[in-house]
Amino acid sequence: MTNSVGIVIPQKIAFETPIALSSGVTLPRYDLMVETYGELNAAKSNAILICHALSGHHHVAGKHHEDDKAPGWWDTMIGPGKPIDTDRFFVIGLNNLGGCHGSTGPSSIDPATNKPFGSTFPLVLVRDWVETQARLADHFGIRQWAAVVGGSLGGMQALRWTITYPERVRHALVIASAPKLTAQNIAFNDVARQAILTDPDFHGGDYYRHGVVPRRGLRLARMLGHITYLSDDGMGEKFGRMLRSGEYKYGFEVEFEIESYLRYQGDKFSDYFDANTYLLMTKALDYFDPGRHYGGDLVAALRDALAKFLVISFTSDWRFSPARSREIVKALLDAKRDVSYAEIDSVHGHDAFLMEDAPYHNIMRAYLNRIAAEVNV
Repeated sequence: MTNSVGIVIPQKIAFETPIALSSGVTLPRYDLMVETYGELNAAKSNAILICHALSGHHHVAGKHHEDDKAPGWWDTMIGPGKPIDTDRFFVIGLNNLGGCHGSTGPSSIDPATNKPFGSTFPLVLVRDWVETQARLADHFGIRQWAAVVGGSLGGMQALRWTITYPERVRHALVIASAPKLTAQNIAFNDVARQAILTDPDFHGGDYYRHGVVPRRGLRLARMLGHITYLSDDGMGEKFGRMLRSGEYKYGFEVEFEIESYLRYQGDKFSDYFDANTYLLMTKALDYFDPGRHYGGDLVAALRDALAKFLVISFTSDWRFSPARSREIVKALLDAKRDVSYAEIDSVHGHDAFLMEDAPYHNIMRAYLNRIAAEVNV
C-alpha cells in the first residue's frame, strides 16, 4: 500500500463522565470509536482532528486488513507524504456520538433497559460533538489541535471548535461547508427523513426490536442525498442519457445508467448505515447556526476565534455553493480574523472534497506545510 498508513486498528474509548446535551438530555456515559495515524510528538503539538460528514465515520485512512477492497474515506488526503502527512502529524478520526460505527448511538444498548436506545436516543447538535471531541483531546493529553479539519458537516464542526474552544485550535480547515443551511437544504433533508419516517418498517425508530430495517426509506433518502452531492455536469459526463440495453423498454424498471447507479448507492448504503443515525445527522445539519446565540450575527460569533482559517469551496458544488463559503470568509474578515480562501474548479459537485484533485491537494499540502513549520514537525 504505497503512501498508505497501512493496517489500522480502531479503538473504542469509554467516557464515564455524564454529558449534558443541548437538547436538555444527559447521557450518563458514552463510547467513541476512534482511529489514529502517525505519532504524537513530545510537545503534543502536532495533532490534527478529522471531523466527518453526514455518513462518515472513524475509518479515515488505511485498511483494516490486507484484503480490504476500500481504504478509509479520506485515504487520498491522509498518509505518509500526502497533504495531511502522517510522517509529521498525529491524526485522529472518530465516529461522532449518535453514529452507527461503534460510537454510542441509537443502535447501541441502553444500559438502563438492556435494549437498543432506538427512539429514546436524544438529538445531538454540532456543539455537542465538539464537547465530546474536546474530551477526546483531553484523553490524549492534547491541549491544542494543530488543526481541526472537515468537509461539509465536518467543516461545520471545525468552525464550531473555533467558537467554543478558541484557545484549543491553531488552524481550522473548513471545506465545502456553510455557516448554516439554506431553506432548500433543510427541505432536502426533510424529504429524506420523511422517506425513513414513513417506511412501514421504521416502527417509530424502534425497528431493532422488530428485527427489521426501514431499508426502503433509507435507500430513498440516500438516493435523494446522492443526487445533491453530484453536479449536473458530473452526472452528464459520467452517465449522460446512456441506456443499459441501448433501447427503451417502455416500463418502470431500471433503464438509464444513472438510475442503476443511484439504486446501487441506495442499496449499498441501506446495508451498513443506521436509519436513526441518518435522522440525527440531518437534524444536526439543520440546527447548525453559530450566529443564533449572537442575535444572528456570524461576525459576532467569530470575533473571539483565535485560529487561522483555510476555507475551500468547489465551483460545481450547488449543495454548499461557493457563495456560502464566501459568507464565512466575509464574516471572518469582518471579525478581523486570519483567513485564506480557495475556490477550486471542479465538476464533481459537493463530493469534490473527497476527490483526488491536484489543485485542491496542492493547496491543502501548502497550507499543511505552513502548519508543520509552526509546530516544528
